[in-house]
Amino acid sequence: MSKRIMIAGGHYGSGKTEFCLNLAIELRKECDKVAVIDLDIANPYFRSREKIDAFKALGIQIYGNFFSEEVTLEIPALNSNVRAPLEDAETAAIVDLGGDPDGAKVIVQFLSAIADRDFEFLCVVNPNRPETGTVEKAILMMTRIEAWTTLKITGLVNNAHFLKETTPDNCMDGAFFCSEIAARTGIPLRFNCCPERILPAFRASLSGGVFEKVPILPVREIMRASWLDQRLS
Repeated sequence: MSKRIMIAGGHYGSGKTEFCLNLAIELRKECDKVAVIDLDIANPYFRSREKIDAFKALGIQIYGNFFSEEVTLEIPALNSNVRAPLEDAETAAIVDLGGDPDGAKVIVQFLSAIADRDFEFLCVVNPNRPETGTVEKAILMMTRIEAWTTLKITGLVNNAHFLKETTPDNCMDGAFFCSEIAARTGIPLRFNCCPERILPAFRASLSGGVFEKVPILPVREIMRASWLDQRLS
């Protein structure tokens, strides 16, 4: 990891939370202290704070909701200890932002904890979502995120996928999509995400190509409940 604090933004449904949790797992292999900070208090679905116990067993702390457990009525409140991993120089901190204005703007109250620190602001891009289906739409989304957060995006994350139907070609198409964004904005591609099951094939397709040196993040489906993929008989 090039920076101690990694902030992940992007359109809702881009796969930010899966990216953050999988990045945390990879970073734990080389860092003693890893934390995920769930600032997405506006969205009641697919929240990293739902995995607090499972990640605690991996040695990864998840910070977020004021309550130690989810309650029937979701209350958009953050625990006061959210700032701790941002201010701890020994902690690799990953910030999961919301994908809409209300969710993304939450980061503003923590600017004093990150402004003078070692951080990178990543934008997770999935070109298979209608709202970011063209380079122009994706760049417009990035511009809006920068306005909401008052932070400049410093890197792109290719997260092109079709859930369980994702192919190596889909991942490669996403890399070229992000490279076009990079060409127009000057913001570099930092990660290529790829489902674990097709990782060998994707690595082979990158060999000797322009994306060979871009780090690959193996993605496990952590947040998606298995019942969502069941077919009705």
